[in-house]
Amino acid sequence: MILLLLFSLMMVPATAVAEPRAAAGLPSAESVRTAPLTIEEVLARIELTHPLLRASGLERAQARAKILKALAAWEPKLRNEVEVDRFQNFNLTNVSGINTLTGGYSDTMLKIGHPWGFEVFGGIRNGFGDHATISGRDGPHRHSADTGPVAFPTDMTLFYTQQMAIVGGAFNLLRGFMVNEEFAEFQQAELAGPQAEVKVAQKRQDLYLAGAVQYWDWQVAVKQTDVVKRTLAVAEERYRMVEGRSKAGAIAPIDVVEAREEVQRRREAAIAAQRQVEYEQYKLALFLWENGQPVTPRPEWAPEFQGETSLPTEEDVAAFKVEATEDRPEVRDLYIDAKLNNIELKLAKNNLLPKLQVEGGPAVGGIYWIGGFGYRVGTLFSMPLFNRAARGKVLHAEAQQQRLAYKQAYTERQVQLDVDNWLSAQVRARDRVKAATEALRLAKTLEEGERARFNMGATSILFVNMRERNVVDAAYELYRAQADYAVSRGGMLWARGALAKPVSERVLSKYGDPLHAAGSSGHKLPGRD
Repeated sequence: MILLLLFSLMMVPATAVAEPRAAAGLPSAESVRTAPLTIEEVLARIELTHPLLRASGLERAQARAKILKALAAWEPKLRNEVEVDRFQNFNLTNVSGINTLTGGYSDTMLKIGHPWGFEVFGGIRNGFGDHATISGRDGPHRHSADTGPVAFPTDMTLFYTQQMAIVGGAFNLLRGFMVNEEFAEFQQAELAGPQAEVKVAQKRQDLYLAGAVQYWDWQVAVKQTDVVKRTLAVAEERYRMVEGRSKAGAIAPIDVVEAREEVQRRREAAIAAQRQVEYEQYKLALFLWENGQPVTPRPEWAPEFQGETSLPTEEDVAAFKVEATEDRPEVRDLYIDAKLNNIELKLAKNNLLPKLQVEGGPAVGGIYWIGGFGYRVGTLFSMPLFNRAARGKVLHAEAQQQRLAYKQAYTERQVQLDVDNWLSAQVRARDRVKAATEALRLAKTLEEGERARFNMGATSILFVNMRERNVVDAAYELYRAQADYAVSRGGMLWARGALAKPVSERVLSKYGDPLHAAGSSGHKLPGRD
């Protein structure tokens, strides 16, 4: 009994054991599915649920973060400064005697910057300290608490004697005027948004093409497995027939061995084909996600290959090339790189100018404040003698600009050649489909004729097996040619840049919620940022 059970398990094909395992992890809705899996659904599921596309969408959030970081350079700042000084008044004036006093102030101000390179501020200054004034004739005199520190300035007095309004600012007149590092960083941060969209489009394009190619590889594997299983069934039926005829003495026993050997050969091919199906379906599962888990497609979901479509005309090809130079992410990314480099070049040329800054505001430091100076205005001029750093940055930016120009010219030509390449692939794949179809028809005709001759005893089983193998090989070639034709059509969409665009919402709504699609990940939502 045990030997019989082991023999039964050995004779069961590997497919019967593997299929329930693959189906065990499927959701209940998918396990009872009967509708075929279309390429439209594969692309829609990638757009709706693919984790890598969702992760790429976070580039949008990071782009907004860069803008926020750049805006911080001119963010209004509330600032408070306190200074306390102790001094002897005879060191400040020519009065006789020594009078040690303490004075100070507290500044509370709001500073606001501007991208054009200037900063202004306004606030209130409160003075405090010993209450005395200085007189050059009569010496120091004590006054009331409202008189303030020594030689208290009376400019822009507010609510009491010790309090005054303060205003000031700084302006760049040459270097840094309208073009400065902070403004350049902000302009580059603004380009991070379009750059993020290009990266999402690039990831979408790669996933769409890879998913489509894997879908057709899986479809070929399923169809080839069906052919192998049918030929295995034919060989098994023939083996039983030959064995019966051998027992009846109609044919030689060696033909039975030949028939049995062919059964084993085809059974091994069926097991290998089933393994190929499982390999392809697990790879395809990485493009089909549902509730955070990959969905393994079942072989019965594989549809038939689509028929031939009309080839694009010369006008269509010319339009495709124009479309490719505008929509392909590779070209769009170079345009953004050129804009980023132009910002660097403007900044580098601006740094060639001398630095001339005009600033003004309340006097800083007790010696000036208590000594009676309320405000100061000054200019700052500086320039390196050789200005090597600025000239080096200009040369680097100009070289980068030239390099991007060469790369852009090459990439535009490359995407145009991609259109020609995939058009060639489509034409040759179509011709292969026609040739493979005719070859399969002829192989089947020879197979049927050889089988008829065998039934009449005019040939051996060896030639019948050879004819059937030829049919299998011809079917393989036909399915591979049909898959290559489908890949060439998808490749043309890739070459045009059409795969960089998301599937329409009308299609997405069939398989999920377009509002929460993975392709829209990272978009700004109400209440964020």
